[in-house]
This record gives sequence, structure tokens and C-alpha cells, in this order.
Amino acid sequence: MAGVFGLAEGEVKTGLRRAARLVLDTLYPPHCLACDAAVLEPGTLCGACWVGAAFQTGLSCDKCAAPLPGDPAEAPVLCDDCLRVARPWSHGRAALLYGGTGRQLVLALKYGDRHDIACPAGRWLARQAAPLCRADTLVLPVPLHRARLFHRRYNQSALLALALARELDRPALPDLLLRTRRTGIQDGLSRAARFENQQGAIAPRPRRARRIEGRHVLLVDDVMTSGATLAAAAEACFAAGADDVDVIVLARVLREE
Repeated sequence: MAGVFGLAEGEVKTGLRRAARLVLDTLYPPHCLACDAAVLEPGTLCGACWVGAAFQTGLSCDKCAAPLPGDPAEAPVLCDDCLRVARPWSHGRAALLYGGTGRQLVLALKYGDRHDIACPAGRWLARQAAPLCRADTLVLPVPLHRARLFHRRYNQSALLALALARELDRPALPDLLLRTRRTGIQDGLSRAARFENQQGAIAPRPRRARRIEGRHVLLVDDVMTSGATLAAAAEACFAAGADDVDVIVLARVLREE
């Protein structure tokens, strides 16, 4: 349908969006996602923060996304840890390493109400997740317990899952999985204690569990340390009949604290 000055309706809408973006950028110049430096485009990093962001581009473990020495052409390979410890999921990916800019972004998204980080993070996650995606892929975030969700007001993993699902053009169900009990903070716990703490703590919501049956599930979380939380979520998906489960996180911790 022809619009203003003979332009198609879609072209008019695109032009209006660009004009609105120009006005907003003039009134509120875009800043780096991780600092106060000015940038040309909203939702981007300045040069210094980009250098400080350790994006996963080299060879990494096919299960836990830990970086490994070697050529990416050698993939798939497993790290020593994943050769010893069984992972319930098939593949694991991470957009960043947890340190420098990556750590800043995770903490800002998780505790600083920085919802604006989720959209660009969704693009970074999609680059890693696209090769794993199937026609029947369902994107699910790792859930927060209702008490923690009430205190924080949002689930940062759900924000990432929704942004990733938009990039992949796949459905996301942020409330399909739930925490059956409070598990407390994992920081300071040993590896064994982390897994014990998360055992059986995640389950599918009973009335929606059938949405998982026979499908490929892509689990999303903000950070992977030991993988205990993701393992509990993956096991819950398989218990509900998932055909396969892969996991992806915004940042991979290199060593357990």
C-alpha cells in the first residue's frame, strides 16, 4: 500500500524509526555498554572496552566452553574436566570469558538493572548458538527462585533468553522451568557442594511440561562456573521428555572461586 509521497508503508515506518532514533541520539548521545565513553551506535562497546572483552573466538571445550589451546579447526574437543565429569547436555557455548569487560557486563545486567545489555548480548549469543539451532529448538532460561525474583524484580537469564530467541527466530518460554526450592548463593562452595546444592532444585512447570516433549532445548544462563545449575536444568528438561539439550551462557568463568 502506498504511503506518504508514494512510499510503501514499510518504508515510511522505517524512515520514522530512523528519525526517532536520530532525535534520541541527539538528545541522549549513546554511551558504551560498559563505561561512560561516547560511541557511534547505541548498544555497542567503546574501543577500550572492546579490547577488554574476551569474546570466544578460538578453540573451546565442546561441553563447557572453556578455552583451549589449539586451532578451532580441531573442534570438537573436550577439556580435561569434561573428560572426567559427565555433562547431561550435548554442547556448551559461551559468548565471553568472565573477566574484564565481560565481568562488568554480567554484573551490570544481573545487579544493576541494565536491561539494555540483553539485546546486544543476544546478538553475541546468537553467533555461538546458531550452529546448534534446529527447527524445533525451544529457548529456555535457567529460572530464579520466586523469593530471589521478588527481590531482584527480574531474571537476567530470561532477558538473555528472550533476546537470543528473537535473534534465532525461535520460541522462548521464560517461565517453563521453575526452582522447587531455594539453593542459596553458590559463591564459596566447593565443586562437589555446588552440584549437591543444585541437585533436584529445578523442574518443569507441571502444566507446561509437555511443551518440552520431543524437542531440542537451548538452555540460557548468564554465567557458567562449575556447570551445576545448568546440569540441574538440563536434567529437568530430559525428565520432561526433551530430545536433546544444549547450553549457552553470556560468560564462562575460567576457574571456580
